[in-house]
Amino acid sequence: MELHGWGRYPRQQATLALPLSNTQCATTLAASAPLIAHGLGRSYGDSALAATVLGTPYLDHFVAFDDSTGALTCQAGVSLDAILRTFVPRGWFLPVTPGTRFVTVGGAIASDVHGKNHHAAGTFGAHVQHLELLLGNGAVVRASPTEHADLFAATCGGMGLTGIILQASLALKRIASSDILQTTVKAPNLQAALDAFAEHADSTYSVAWIDCLAKGASLGRSLLMLGEHATDGPLQVQTRPPTPVPFDLPAVLLNHASVQAFNALYYGRIRPPVSQQRLPFEPFFYPLDAVGQWNRLYGKPGFVQYQFVLPQAAGVAGLREVLAAIAASGRGSFLAVLKVFGPANANFLSFPQAGFTLALDFKAEPAVFTLLDELDAIVLHHGGRLYMAKDARMSAATFKASYPTWQAFEDVRARWHAHGKFASSQSIRLGLQ
Repeated sequence: MELHGWGRYPRQQATLALPLSNTQCATTLAASAPLIAHGLGRSYGDSALAATVLGTPYLDHFVAFDDSTGALTCQAGVSLDAILRTFVPRGWFLPVTPGTRFVTVGGAIASDVHGKNHHAAGTFGAHVQHLELLLGNGAVVRASPTEHADLFAATCGGMGLTGIILQASLALKRIASSDILQTTVKAPNLQAALDAFAEHADSTYSVAWIDCLAKGASLGRSLLMLGEHATDGPLQVQTRPPTPVPFDLPAVLLNHASVQAFNALYYGRIRPPVSQQRLPFEPFFYPLDAVGQWNRLYGKPGFVQYQFVLPQAAGVAGLREVLAAIAASGRGSFLAVLKVFGPANANFLSFPQAGFTLALDFKAEPAVFTLLDELDAIVLHHGGRLYMAKDARMSAATFKASYPTWQAFEDVRARWHAHGKFASSQSIRLGLQ
């Protein structure tokens, strides 16, 4: 069958195995290696694509929960949505969550996902107490920060290339309300946005929408959203179904004029310099989940998401250079999200490092790939790197230059029987064994 990531680019003809148990996972691996695990298909590019893919939709059971500590053990195919629906009414929340709840626990670990609170809470892997991994030789090993720590550090952020994550235990976060108290700060340019991030560094959650087509004195104008969990009110999950996008929109509708008009309206809709509101957690953390199959907005050719991080010292200059290149190209993005990262962790291929990260969506077309090559050079020049969970076209040279521990990662894979057993279209493109 044909498979693709959320960006719908690239597309891959694949044999899809759907095991019902851990034993069937081992049988599939023995018969069909190399392969890669595939969750809910929300990684954007080709990191979960291969000629043989092991899907996890039936490996989706809760195993144990300690209501006194929030320790949850579950199979890797459990979605973040299922966790929220089950445990928010009981007063527990995810310690770290990406911008969609429709990802699996296994995928969140493999991508070592981050959220709006990275500066305070780190990545998803920081809250994983231990995991069970099916190795390339058929053995199942438990790994944690203290048990087989090298394997744990390679698996968190390792894009499924160390083995099949079977189950994991993670620590949920206690909350008193499912509502979020949001403060929106209007920043007229990039420097004002970064100053606002610094001023509100003690906020639990922070994220900015940025107008990537603005130029001149308005370059980088932004809306900074800050969030705190309310201390009173309901503990509930919204049940409203998403508004569907029933068909692929004509790609011609996404152009410089339409993006520029949308960005102007979106920025202009907020009048006061600072505003506050109370809202359910869903629109704060997952605004795009309210639109079913929103990836169809980019038309049948699909899109690529480009997310990079720049270290703190190079952040302002590097971001200006990137934004100026995008504005000059006229190929802007509706979805441009800026966040501040805290310190990097010790996982070999984990993406975050202390500094600024910007994520943008671009329609998949030849001129965009030329622009992205230009942006790669800027990111590398300033000591940054790209996010593998969003990547669909990074070169092996760019990857190896920006992830200096890639060889140590390969050494761990060799020790734990992963070579020749786990591979994706992305890993082959990046020159991993």
